[in-house]
Amino acid sequence: MSEKKRVVIYTDGACSGNPGAGGWAAVLFYGEHKRELSGGERETTNNRMELTAVIKGLEALRYPCIAEVYSDSAYTVNAFLQGWVYGWERGGWKKADNKPVLNSDLWKQLLALTRKHEVQFFKVKGHADNEWNNRCDELAREAIKQLTANGDIAPAGGI
Repeated sequence: MSEKKRVVIYTDGACSGNPGAGGWAAVLFYGEHKRELSGGERETTNNRMELTAVIKGLEALRYPCIAEVYSDSAYTVNAFLQGWVYGWERGGWKKADNKPVLNSDLWKQLLALTRKHEVQFFKVKGHADNEWNNRCDELAREAIKQLTANGDIAPAGGI
């Protein structure tokens, strides 16, 4: 049995208005290979774009991998590191106050992906000196510009 590949994924989401036009981005690293992904949505929130960035990054993996995910989103990272997402799942996607968990559709997708891959989450400081977080921010903001300039956007990817 072969050993799982180790992949590093940086992600970010951005929104122009909240809600408003939003963009997401992921930069994946495997060995010497780098892949950039980005896209956007016309009417969304910053939190949805943060979650979408991680989902898209993990969906790009062809086989189960060990994935290190770096995000500046406390919302995303803390949900896993502090176990909130597992409590939400056990509680039928309701919070402690019995209100529905926001973005449960995306949380369910992300949770399924964390069960396919061995995922470790790391919080990075946003808009600071982390080169790859800054690159994701740039790609996400560019996706918003393309969306608003062209009236629509298709996900973009490159190697």
